[in-house]
Amino acid sequence: MGPAIGQILGFAVGVAVSPVPVIALILMLFSKRATSNSLAFLIGWLLGLTVVSIVVLAAGLESSDGSSDSGGWVKLLIGLLFVALAVKQWRGRPHEGDEPQMPAWMASIDEFTAIKAFGVAVLLSSVNPKNLGLTIAAAASIGAAGLGTGDEAVVVAIYVVIASITLIVPVAGYLIARERMTPVLDTMKVWLMANNMTVMAVLFLVLGAKIAGDGISILTR
Repeated sequence: MGPAIGQILGFAVGVAVSPVPVIALILMLFSKRATSNSLAFLIGWLLGLTVVSIVVLAAGLESSDGSSDSGGWVKLLIGLLFVALAVKQWRGRPHEGDEPQMPAWMASIDEFTAIKAFGVAVLLSSVNPKNLGLTIAAAASIGAAGLGTGDEAVVVAIYVVIASITLIVPVAGYLIARERMTPVLDTMKVWLMANNMTVMAVLFLVLGAKIAGDGISILTR
């Protein structure tokens, strides 16, 4: 199980470093339904990652038996997609003096219900190209490790928790020490909004190169 955990750490950190869901969560923590919406958002995020992982494992996208290169092709395609997204994010980043643009739906976060917060989180964790690609790659690595069902469940749980740590910490901090967390969250929000595209471009490039390299290694072994 140890090697499998080592394999998924990079993917989990890549999901965790996702500025848009963190900004959305912080905006919810400043909204009139802060507690219910932030908890619903966190639960939706956890569920989305878990469901994608289970589906990929059930589909058998792995290459541990030596006769199938499906896992290698999956990783190669995801890596190339991420490199393309890195170029797109870098070209779209705001230049000096420009006002950073965030998704239009964020303007209505203050009016979100818990159900809507839950639904948005599911979409961000399971449909967003970066998070979907990383979770597929992570689950393929878990499947390739040849673990039993119980050990696979443990590794998936570890992946989901690490991939969600940037959301778990703000929610827990807000619930435990709301007044002390407020200025910290506000500073985080401003920085993430200003640097969202640059962060994502660098992240896509690094992850794309790593995942594509893993795929090439599997296909040429």
